[in-house]
Amino acid sequence: MSFRENDETKEKAISSPEEVLEKPQHDFPDGGLRAWIVVFGCFMGACSTFGLINSWGVFQAYYETTILTDQNPSTIAWIGSVQYSLVFFPALISGRLFDLGHFRVPFGFWSAVFVVTIFLTAQCKQYWHFLLCQGFAQGLAAGMTFTPVMAVVGHWFLKKRGQALGIGALGSAVGGTVFPILTRSLIREIGFKWAVRTLGFIILVTMVLCNLTLRRRLPPKNVKGGLINPRAFKNPAYAVYCLAQLTAFLGIYTLLIYIDISATFVGVSPEFSFYLVSIANAAGAFGRVLGGYFADKIGIVNLTIPATTLLAILTYVWPYIDSKGGYIGLAVPYGFTTGVIIPAFMLPVYAMGEIEDIGRRTGMVLSIAALGALAGPPISGAINHSTGNYKLVGVYAGTICLVSVVLLLVTRYIVLKGKLWGKF
Repeated sequence: MSFRENDETKEKAISSPEEVLEKPQHDFPDGGLRAWIVVFGCFMGACSTFGLINSWGVFQAYYETTILTDQNPSTIAWIGSVQYSLVFFPALISGRLFDLGHFRVPFGFWSAVFVVTIFLTAQCKQYWHFLLCQGFAQGLAAGMTFTPVMAVVGHWFLKKRGQALGIGALGSAVGGTVFPILTRSLIREIGFKWAVRTLGFIILVTMVLCNLTLRRRLPPKNVKGGLINPRAFKNPAYAVYCLAQLTAFLGIYTLLIYIDISATFVGVSPEFSFYLVSIANAAGAFGRVLGGYFADKIGIVNLTIPATTLLAILTYVWPYIDSKGGYIGLAVPYGFTTGVIIPAFMLPVYAMGEIEDIGRRTGMVLSIAALGALAGPPISGAINHSTGNYKLVGVYAGTICLVSVVLLLVTRYIVLKGKLWGKF
């Protein structure tokens, strides 16, 4: 077979996701002690990185009322927005390095950088200090570790991949539940600086455990194309799916970031409102586990479509809630739906090409989603700043999530070759 024919064969595999779903590529353990130890490492990594990032709502509220009172909410939101986007954007680099077999050394290095940035945040005093340290540096370090954490699970699981990723991603819900409560309590007891340093010591331990337990299984393979593989976009399902994630992340985090401060805006006590972020993240734990289980049964896109639709409805309703009980009733289903959507949105990418290229292909979709995560919260903050309330913010975020639902339906239609229903 010529090199040209070989390339065409690979391209065909990438452009036919339904064939990839049926094609046995490797013998996956799908269980066993070593495989579940990797899931534990994934749990620790997600708890450390995404768990802390998901706690941004508490920092946003604290900065608005204490340290950065001279800045408007939209400006402060750029710190968290940069964090969220950089969790995904560096996946182009970290995903490619993972495919080439470079895992242990870069993962250890960026784990150390992530811990250092937490300690440095405690020393920040001005807006640009927080933006550079907590936004750019911490977000970049989290992003360089998060993609390999998710990708390595795919080396050990196939049939139970959704379940394994759901359990691993549960760490982000645990961290996102514990860290906001812990941070708020510690700030009161020992002040902001030592509260953040305490978080740093905790995450030092969890990241050490993560580094000790994660391990690749499959041999590296240098698939042609560099950091970006343009041939992947010849698969129309992959191209539309990337666009779906871009639009989803323009609106999906709006409620999580502003639920705390919006509750105080309508008269909910600040003593309670900060718990809303933790309540949402705790509910997300159930979404991650149940979502991973049902994703293996009916397909992740079939699960994501109704979950994103519900999230859009909740975002529309949010600005009209004006009571403590109403905000609890909002935080629980919102957290559950994001728990279903966020950790599993990479799963369909496994079925859209070869497993040897999964790091790069995942990196591409994560980097595209990062653009939405970067722009979404500041857009919401700007709308709030110009209108003085959250009604149009809810309209914006809810509508953009519904656009994502339409694109997900198109993706499923392409993959299933025109069928209205099927596992995907």
